[in-house]
Amino acid sequence: MLERPEEVLFVDGYNIINAWPNLQSAKEIDLETARQKLVDIMSEYSALTGVKVKVVFDAHMVEGGRRIIENINGVEVVYTKERETADNYIEKMVESYGKEAGKDYRVRVATSDFLEQRIVLGKGAIRVSARELFYEVNRIFEERRKKEKIMKFQKETLADRLDETTLKSLINRIKGCQA
Repeated sequence: MLERPEEVLFVDGYNIINAWPNLQSAKEIDLETARQKLVDIMSEYSALTGVKVKVVFDAHMVEGGRRIIENINGVEVVYTKERETADNYIEKMVESYGKEAGKDYRVRVATSDFLEQRIVLGKGAIRVSARELFYEVNRIFEERRKKEKIMKFQKETLADRLDETTLKSLINRIKGCQA
């Protein structure tokens, strides 16, 4: 049996925030709120799919800024360093995954930046537009909701619906009928 390659998804954070309606409205309130909302969504996505998610935010205009990498709820969140764009960082990382010996990776990059899509395709990654990722995430969340609904319905038996006194009475009657 063939083993599935490990999957890594790089997300161009600001590109996605500016493309998804729910994140655009959060951005109007506060950029930090939009960033946190994106990370929360991607954390849930990662937990449901097993995909390693790395969300990259530009900080290249921050004077004296150093690269910051945090793990937030299973998602690697990267703030680039001064003079390093999210695109630059993602390109370097895509290349490094291709060079890592002994590991088979499926690398995807979520961005609607056409030039960036072409560059990462040339480096062996799969490009995912912001819209495609939006639909994929929503489909996965909807599938989870449907499964939860089915599981909840399956757990509800007659015994689940009866109070303890009625259930004991019913069990005693059944035992009496079997004797």
